[in-house]
Formats: sequence, C-alpha cells, structure tokens
Amino acid sequence: MASVSFEGVRKEFGTTAVVEDFELHVADGELVVLVGGSGCGKSTILRMLAGLEELTRGVIRIGERDVTGLPPRERDVAMVFQDYALYPHLTARGNISLGLKLRKVPKEEIERRLLWAAEILELGPFLDRRPKQMSGGQRQRVAMGRAMVREPAVFLFDEPLSNLDAHLRGQMRHEIARLRRRVGTTTLYVTHDQAEAMTLADRLVVLDRGRIQQVGRPIDVYRAPANRFVAGFIGTPSMNFLDGHLERGDGGLVFVSDPGPDRAPSGGVRLRLAPDRRPDPAGHRGRPVTLGVRPEDLAMVDTAGPAALRGELVLAELLGPTMHLHVEVEGRRWIAVVPSGPPPEPGAAVGLSIDPERVHLFTAGGASLLRDGRVV
Repeated sequence: MASVSFEGVRKEFGTTAVVEDFELHVADGELVVLVGGSGCGKSTILRMLAGLEELTRGVIRIGERDVTGLPPRERDVAMVFQDYALYPHLTARGNISLGLKLRKVPKEEIERRLLWAAEILELGPFLDRRPKQMSGGQRQRVAMGRAMVREPAVFLFDEPLSNLDAHLRGQMRHEIARLRRRVGTTTLYVTHDQAEAMTLADRLVVLDRGRIQQVGRPIDVYRAPANRFVAGFIGTPSMNFLDGHLERGDGGLVFVSDPGPDRAPSGGVRLRLAPDRRPDPAGHRGRPVTLGVRPEDLAMVDTAGPAALRGELVLAELLGPTMHLHVEVEGRRWIAVVPSGPPPEPGAAVGLSIDPERVHLFTAGGASLLRDGRVV
C-alpha cells in the first residue's frame, strides 16, 4: 500500500482547462471519493493518476515515488471502470487471471491470488461461467477481482456501479465496503452518486469545474458546507435556498427574504436567527445573503399558526416512512421531508416551519457565513 499526492496538477484539453490547481494528499489505506457533476474533472483526475492522461502541469506521487512521467504499467495501480470490459469468450476465472498470465506470474501464485479474490468476492460458484451467464453485479465483482489479484498499491474506481439498477447498486456498495475493510488498499473512487459517496468515503472531495470546493469527512461536508455549491450538491433532496438580507429586530438578527416572482400577501419570510447561526452583523447587515434550509429541517404546521412559510402544495411523494412535499412559496419551489401520513391534496394551503438552529447562510458570492466551528 502507499499514499497518493497531487501537487499543483493542471490538465488542459486544447485551450480549455478541465482540472486546475488540484492539490490533494490521500493517506496510506484511505478511501477518498471524488464527487461532482458531469464535466467537473473527477474522471480525468483518476485517469491522470492511472497514467491514461498526461498532465499539463504538476506532479503526482505514489508513496515517495514521482510517477508523473511513468507509463501505466509501472505505476502499480489497478483500475475498475464503469464498463466491466470483460472478455466474452473467457470464463470468470480466465478474465480474473489473464493479466497475471501475461505478466508471467507462476501458476501456483496465480491460483493463490485467484482463490483469495474469489473468496472475498464470493465468486466461487461463478468462476467457470462466461460473462453472458452472469448478472451485472456478478460481472462487476469479476472486474473487481481482476484488479484485486494484481495486489496493487492503489485501487481506482471510475463510477463502477452506474450501469447497475438501484438494488444491485446497494448490494455492490456493501461489497466494496467489505472489500475495503478486508484488503485496506489505498483507494480513489469517482462517482456522482451521493449515496455511494456518503456511504463509502473516509473523506469526500467535492469538485466543480475542475476545482476543489471542499474536502472533509462526509458528515462534516454535509453539516458545514463551505459554499452554496457544496450545500446544494450534497444532500438529497437538495437544500432549499432563499435570497434576502439581514436586519436588526425581534431582539436579535433577522433574515428577511427578497420579493419573489409571485409575491404572496404574507409579505415574505422573516426568520429570527439562533445565536450560533448569526454572522457578524456589522459586516453583513443589509447586504445580500442567501438562506439555506435542508428539506429535513422543515416541518409541516397548521397554516393558522406561526408558520415561517405558507404556500400551495404541488406534489406529495410518498416514500415509505417519509414523504417529500413540493410546495410553491411566493413563486419558489420548496421541498420538505416530513413523516409519512395522509398528504394534503394538491393545491391545498401548506404551512412550513423552519428550525432556526439548523439554517445556513451564504454571501452573495456563495461563501458560507457559518463555518467557524459553528455546525449543526
């Protein structure tokens, strides 16, 4: 096993920079997940580490070794792709062991590694089957076994579960987590799936347009997003946002919403902020800010009571123990995650209360105002 370091890495395609000033250290044995939207550069970063893309600038190290100019075969990494890339005429046994045979590894060693990988991945009953005789999950495990038997210093996973259905993705997340616990190899994992990212990662690296937006433990990134992009990207459903400004009033600092495209008679939203949600009023009072509220931090209340938000129900999605309420508030769509129960009829008036202890605030430029240790 080995650590991985990216130092000032940049990648350009023509005149377009797809990765800029990428700096990251992955500790020996750590599993780091790169997550972001399509085109954010996450797969390009993985391919540069594997040696499949050249760097425009910067240095990549595996352990103490500078591998920037080395060909893929000399980097001691194994990559599992989105496409299983199995040979259809070979059995699982043949697909897993082919790379070792090409490297002239002794037969006894090949068999040892093959049986070791098959035991961990529970592939024993399928070793003599060809890919067309296996399910998608079994084929992905064969692809993982092919990487494992190389016993590399670093595992690379490039959206390995995106071709599977939801049930199989859940099973394979379990398999990868179990593999990581048993093998302990340094791993970089690329995905756009938040469930994978939050479940598997020791640390998340959130990317946007080729730049790191935040690095941290999944729970820390969720609770204390560094900026509006991270806040909106991490979490399902996405965080609700409302533009406004801060005023003195009601015995403290108050968030006051700006007029929406369909201003309701309620006169907008006024929310007294909790003490640990208050930025320095001298620096931000009167300036534009954005309030962020996660859907699970909203509660449905009687519209006759002191609801912070009043709107019209557009859709209620029943999801077992919870339901997602889509509510139109002054021309803006809000989503609330509430316990399941008899949902209101579409078009009904809905009241939503905001927990002032759990709101987020962002500057007009998108930076968080509440990161200095003041987390949920």
